Amino acid sequence: MTRFDPARFDETDGAWLPPESTPEPAPQPSPHPAPGPAHQNPGYQGAGYQGYGYQDPAHPGPGHTRSHGSAGIGSQGTGPRPGPVPSGSPSAPTGWRRAVDTMLGRRASAAEVRRRNLRERITQPVSGDYRIALLSLKGGVGKTTVTVGLGSVLASMRGDNVVAVDANPDFGTLGERVPRQTTSTVRDLLAARPWIRSYADIRLHTSQSSSRLEVVAGERDPAASEAFTDRDYRAVVETLCTHYGIVLTDCGTGIMHSAMDGVLSLAHALVLVSSPAVDGARSAAATLDWLGLHGYAHLVERTVVVVSANRPGAASIDMDELKRHFLARCRAVVVIPFDEHLAEGSVVELDRLRPRTRDAFVELAAMMADDFPAAGGRHAVPAAPDALRAW
Repeated sequence: MTRFDPARFDETDGAWLPPESTPEPAPQPSPHPAPGPAHQNPGYQGAGYQGYGYQDPAHPGPGHTRSHGSAGIGSQGTGPRPGPVPSGSPSAPTGWRRAVDTMLGRRASAAEVRRRNLRERITQPVSGDYRIALLSLKGGVGKTTVTVGLGSVLASMRGDNVVAVDANPDFGTLGERVPRQTTSTVRDLLAARPWIRSYADIRLHTSQSSSRLEVVAGERDPAASEAFTDRDYRAVVETLCTHYGIVLTDCGTGIMHSAMDGVLSLAHALVLVSSPAVDGARSAAATLDWLGLHGYAHLVERTVVVVSANRPGAASIDMDELKRHFLARCRAVVVIPFDEHLAEGSVVELDRLRPRTRDAFVELAAMMADDFPAAGGRHAVPAAPDALRAW
């Protein structure tokens, strides 16, 4: 016979180890003769464990699909079936852990409760599509790195499609932070727009990381580059919103280039990236001032400030004071610690990040997801003009 021993539950993997086998007791001689065939029960086949399945309701199986609503721009459509979640990723299912806790009467630790809370916030459904713009007034503060880190966590933990688009008019590097699967750029996507009918058509113009984050690269050829205008950006976002639940935009440095009007007009929320230095904090504060004075005060209220440490060592300013300063104006502040893998400036892989860095990106993703339910309500933004839809 077999038995399940609570001591043989693997806390790391959240699963039972193979059960120990106990030897069957030696047969004892019976004082009565063995029954003949007429006394045997042919219907009895023995009893055993058939196993118990547990499906986490927050994580539907691979056959689950989402329907995009019509909030904001973009038409209704259904994205492809999400791919399998890589083992060991931040999105590993927790259903068995919960089942075992219930069976053993064990109370979850504070860390487990916090992880579950973060997961439930990040995986909540989003109505229609949700657009996040990441910007900074000062270059070299890690804006593109934060775009990839945030997008990677969202893509790895959610079941819908997540895409990041490079809207930097000055040869942005977003396309270099994921494995390149195509030479197509945002210009190629614009040129192919009249023939795009399905997700597979768009997929020809994106590169995908191991986290499932897709990226539309910016134009890198100086001879072929043209100004990325407000009209261009609106057309790209309208195309993407049909098949992607979350669209992140890696903006250029500054807020005065030609595409920024479209970026800010179509964004549901902002991520303002700053460095842990006096000049970085002043630039971020100046950005908030500019937004408030130019008709985007509603975005200031829904801005999450990210302080990204791009070098090791202690910050040059009082971080607690910096957080208090921004929390008086914005929704949240998240600090991304220095990480050697991010400092390489190459392809970003979540499993190569230090635990503290990975946790910070998960916290940032949860902060952004807290705004999802209202995307079709008070956060709705005007649809693209009819003339643009026909372009």
